[in-house]
Amino acid sequence: MRLLYVEDEIFLGKIVKETLESRGFQISMVTDGDQAVEEFKSYKPDVCVLDIMLPNKSGFEIAQEIRGTDPSVPILFLTAKSQVEDVLKGFDSGGNDYLKKPFSMEELIARIHNLKNMSGKKRENPEAVSLGKLTFFPAKQELVLPHRETIKLSFREAELLKVLSENLNRKVLRKDILLRVWNDDSYFNSRNLDVYITRLRDYFKADPGVEIITLKGVGYLFKVDS
Repeated sequence: MRLLYVEDEIFLGKIVKETLESRGFQISMVTDGDQAVEEFKSYKPDVCVLDIMLPNKSGFEIAQEIRGTDPSVPILFLTAKSQVEDVLKGFDSGGNDYLKKPFSMEELIARIHNLKNMSGKKRENPEAVSLGKLTFFPAKQELVLPHRETIKLSFREAELLKVLSENLNRKVLRKDILLRVWNDDSYFNSRNLDVYITRLRDYFKADPGVEIITLKGVGYLFKVDS
């Protein structure tokens, strides 16, 4: 597996790189945020592992630029921060998962493999999905409202809307959404899901026929009037 690893702590980076290489990974390690996106384009990794606090450009900024090039490559953040707003910012910038420092190598390896496996199972994006008077473009992560107003969705918003759209007018379990979008059904991610459901509901106010109905204790029903 080809891995782009962006870390400015040289000692930590060397340990992680050598350990991953001993497990069969191919690693391209970058220590400066300015170099990361160009290395991504030339190296074409299977998974990106990004520190957040970096010289010249943060991991959040790198993830946003990578998403402009590749909407599907898995991105894992390594962070000393664990506040809800920081984690949400990471997801909004295009991250799929995060791991708090200090971390065990076994957990890092398990999360990398999990992200790679999940990305291989994702369905191909349809070009456009009609949702009442709205149109969802999964690949571009855009939602076009009536009168042609366009909302640029965050990566996590787009992933959540894909799951709901694939289960149109059908019940979808809360646990299934968490595993599909966050790869983890922890309580913390469950709180994040509530935040993103609220955001989508705000967008759908443009068409009263599009509604996310909460099925208490079960999940959601994404209802779109024909």
